[in-house]
Amino acid sequence: MDVKRLLLLIPLAVLAYLIVVQWNQDYGQTAVEPQAPSITNNQSGSGSAELETAEEGLAAPAANSGDSGMAETMPDAGETASGRDLVAVITDVLDLRIDPQGGDIVYAALPQHELTLDSDRSYVMLSDNETRSYVARSGLQLDGQSGRIAYAPEKTDYRLAEGDKRLEVDLTGEVNGIEVTKRFTFERNSYAVDVEYFLANNTESPVSARFIGQLARDNSSDPSSGPKMGMRSYLGAAYSTPEDRYLKVDFEDIQEGKFENREAEGGWVAIIQHYFVSAWAPPQNQQNLYYASTDSRGRNVAAFAGPVTELAAAGESRLGATLYVGPKVQDYMEVVAPNLKLTVDFGWLWFIANPLFWLLNKIHGVIGNWGWSIVLLTMLVKTALWPLSAKAYKSMARMRKLGPEMQRLKEQYGDDRQKMSQEMMKFYQKEKINPLGGCLPILVQMPVFIALYWMLLESVELRHAPFMFWIQDLSVKDPLFILPILMGTSMFVQQMLNPTPPDPMQAKIMRMLPILFTFFFLWFPAGLVIYWVVNNVISIAQQYVITRRIENDPSVGKGMKTK
Repeated sequence: MDVKRLLLLIPLAVLAYLIVVQWNQDYGQTAVEPQAPSITNNQSGSGSAELETAEEGLAAPAANSGDSGMAETMPDAGETASGRDLVAVITDVLDLRIDPQGGDIVYAALPQHELTLDSDRSYVMLSDNETRSYVARSGLQLDGQSGRIAYAPEKTDYRLAEGDKRLEVDLTGEVNGIEVTKRFTFERNSYAVDVEYFLANNTESPVSARFIGQLARDNSSDPSSGPKMGMRSYLGAAYSTPEDRYLKVDFEDIQEGKFENREAEGGWVAIIQHYFVSAWAPPQNQQNLYYASTDSRGRNVAAFAGPVTELAAAGESRLGATLYVGPKVQDYMEVVAPNLKLTVDFGWLWFIANPLFWLLNKIHGVIGNWGWSIVLLTMLVKTALWPLSAKAYKSMARMRKLGPEMQRLKEQYGDDRQKMSQEMMKFYQKEKINPLGGCLPILVQMPVFIALYWMLLESVELRHAPFMFWIQDLSVKDPLFILPILMGTSMFVQQMLNPTPPDPMQAKIMRMLPILFTFFFLWFPAGLVIYWVVNNVISIAQQYVITRRIENDPSVGKGMKTK
């Protein structure tokens, strides 16, 4: 296969890549979002498992040889809130339920993010019912402890009052003479929750204490993706340490026990899904142990354990970490822990997608509409690529005008392919034609195109973001398929300005591209199709001007042979 044909096939190869991942989507797994559990008790039909024995431990693996004396007997993540009162906590951005038996967050909804477009129901991240089990747990390992701590809340309903910037929820308990206060601290307009243990040792003996944070999730589908066709975003666990800033751990690897425990200073552990993330971020100045396991219900557990703290007789201590439960907004996550914003995963072209998102975000800050921001971003990207495109279009315009001479050479030397190639190369050099120039615009655009795809797919800012008229959600397909048809039409117009490839196979491939792109763009996010349509319109205008200029230039083809 010659180089020209190979380059023509590259756009098809890229499209095939998108097609494969486009079809790699679960169908018929529409997740039923749970309602908020009752404040007084769990709904009787929740399907939760019965309380398990205290000996089944949420026990962190030993971080070092000094831990051998700890009683690792905390219940595992299979324990539920069945039959117990729950504590409701509502802020401006979070709607939570806390199980006083252990103080785990067993339900979390996001009031500022609708379940679906124009829905009056909030998006639910954490829940524990027959449809999905996904909870954020935190606990203590204490010497001589057996089972979870039974806390007594002051009340079962906490709300961030209008004008208040901070809300504290205290749960109190006692274990073998040790007073324990578990405090949840919420800030206005923040998805980060500070979880702290205040310990007072009222005994005459020292004890060891250790903070453990877990995220437990089953293998149910991602409710933010739904049953629609589209590129699948990553669903699984992730860890961060100074050595590995962003390490993905698939649920399959957790089930098979392939994740190796690791110690690191700082870091975080998370479970990631489309648009949203939950993450435990321990203090960054302490040594933490990160591990993964499965619990008795078969759920995937991604967790960390802090260092062992010695609590002296009659002494006091404080242990804590930060839990983030919310959208993958980089500015929000950046203040929680270093590298947590990497959970906004733009794929292998992140080095292109990140600057594009930064620029898109700045533009949106000025004009306030994500659709028009994409239009303006396209114009800026096209301006940056203008010289390269102009050079390619000039070469294509020359080939278009000199097409008769190229056909004459092909007919004259058709039986001698070596001689024909030599004469064609001389002709290209003489007329300053780059035979591969027509492929350059598509080849240059493809990395930008793929980077934009992942950026639009991953950016929660575009979720349910309207443009105008019938486009009310830039993150999903055009419901009327008008934009993909406009995109295909613009590609067809572009082809009319291009020279007809002399090779029949190349000509067939080029004629197929508008049809193939139109078909598969039917399911692409509307924001991406807007980029492609605007890009094509600008390219058509640029190519039309250059083509007319070359055709009216008498110096082009002046030395053509005639017969």
